[in-house]
Amino acid sequence: MTISSNKLPINLSDLLRQRTVEGERIEYKAGWNPDPIIRTLCAFANDFENLGGGYVVIGQDCDANGQPVFPPVGLAANQLDKIQRELLAYCQLIQPPYFPVLSMEVVEGRNLIVLWAPGGQTRPYKAPELVTAKKKTWRYYIRRYSSTVEAKGDTEQELLNLAAKVPFDDRYNQSARVDDLSKPLMQDFLQEVGSALAAEAPGLSVEALGRQMNIAGGTLESPWPKNVGLLFFNETPERFFPYAQIDVVWFPEGTGGDRFEEKTFKGPLARMTREALGYIQRNYLHETVIKHSNRAEATRVWNFPYAAVEEAVVNAVYHRSYEEREPIEVRISRDELVVVSFPGPDRSIRLEDLQAGRAVSRRYRNRRIGEFLKELDLAEGRSTGIPKILKEMAANGSPSPMFETDDDRISFVIRLPRHPLASAPTVVTGEVAGEVTGEVTGEVTGEVTGEVAGEVAGEVTGEVTGEVTGEVTGEVTGEVARLLRAVVGEMSRQQIQSALCLKGEEHFRKTYLKPALTAQLIEMTLPDVPTSRLQRYRLTAIGRQWLEAHPNGSS
Repeated sequence: MTISSNKLPINLSDLLRQRTVEGERIEYKAGWNPDPIIRTLCAFANDFENLGGGYVVIGQDCDANGQPVFPPVGLAANQLDKIQRELLAYCQLIQPPYFPVLSMEVVEGRNLIVLWAPGGQTRPYKAPELVTAKKKTWRYYIRRYSSTVEAKGDTEQELLNLAAKVPFDDRYNQSARVDDLSKPLMQDFLQEVGSALAAEAPGLSVEALGRQMNIAGGTLESPWPKNVGLLFFNETPERFFPYAQIDVVWFPEGTGGDRFEEKTFKGPLARMTREALGYIQRNYLHETVIKHSNRAEATRVWNFPYAAVEEAVVNAVYHRSYEEREPIEVRISRDELVVVSFPGPDRSIRLEDLQAGRAVSRRYRNRRIGEFLKELDLAEGRSTGIPKILKEMAANGSPSPMFETDDDRISFVIRLPRHPLASAPTVVTGEVAGEVTGEVTGEVTGEVTGEVAGEVAGEVTGEVTGEVTGEVTGEVTGEVARLLRAVVGEMSRQQIQSALCLKGEEHFRKTYLKPALTAQLIEMTLPDVPTSRLQRYRLTAIGRQWLEAHPNGSS
């Protein structure tokens, strides 16, 4: 048995510089000290809180507050092979044997060894208290905040009860094959998060890449994909997880009315989430400007603040059960936006704590889904979602949100009331691609072929003087279509990237921005100085024409 030596499926610089303080998922060691390192690996393997394991960075020292010190102390080059040999021997002492993924890294010219220790498949694990002692005593270890501690008493019993209880998203799916994982989707993810593994991915097989990303495993003769891999890196995950979808339902006459409009979002989990949020933002969220006679500053309020909506939807994606055949449902009326998911929160969370924003989950239902959402900056984890919803609603001046469940925890409902001073969403057929903010003074010479029902709410403050005469040539990819629907007026590259919830600049430029510019669907405001810090991008006549021809999200 060997410890696999691979590139990490994350960006090491982000690991060290953005998540700076030691915590439940990362520990820094200035040098090779096998006793505490093996205990920490055992604790990460037990993954008591279902957070997805963690990382041990050897050669990285930190100060008294847990902050990493740069440049790191590093490891001597002539010690690296010796450390790996000893690590292999000591990991075999963990019961059952557990082997982390090892990556050799260089930071500011110093050698580091990074051990990625995902939650194990055969917990509970125990390790010798002192691996270097002749007479060894085995203990169970878990993580408590930034420390590795021995599991004792009730905590030990609870850990033992987790035996063979691997979270659903981290289990092997024996009704699928490794080839059901999409290599292009895996590569796109690695590029977006800035992983060094992205450079090696084209030369790896789907199975090899899946094993390095810990979304595939099993024996060499019989490999299996994990459920989390199929959810994020398969184009049609609903084949394996029925109703893995988000339904957005609009009730123009209220939930008691006879009419409603429904749009369903499916596909890889991250894309599905982003597309559903983008659709809600474009169609049902708008800002109301209230002018005052006694002061120059106007009051601006949103009917539903986007940040609160995003947290509510991502919370549902993160914490729903993918074993249950129930979709996530976003129900929007003139008076409230409601997110419904199944099942409800863990029984350890009291409803009164939820309402007060004090709820802290003892254990996460989907440890790997949360891991990927965090890497994509869609989730923060550590029970921050509910407090953020409360904070954003209060900042907008909205009524307090409501969190509902039942004694049996069958479902979880988040209600976001509309701001009392904000206009209600309007009744539309199709999709509204952005906010109209100008004065219309030109002549409309084209033919309207779609249907618009209801009223158009919003202030027109721009000028339309031209005639649409261009034609879209070539294929508009799904990524370019998302970009077109995100562009409102003139926006910087950072603003567009933020609206699309994308992290990697290189990936955004290559997959989204450049193809849209090449197809003349968007244009630069300063084409003669493309690298100007004042550069902005806007839709061209061709881009607007394409949006009018594809009002319902089809490409």
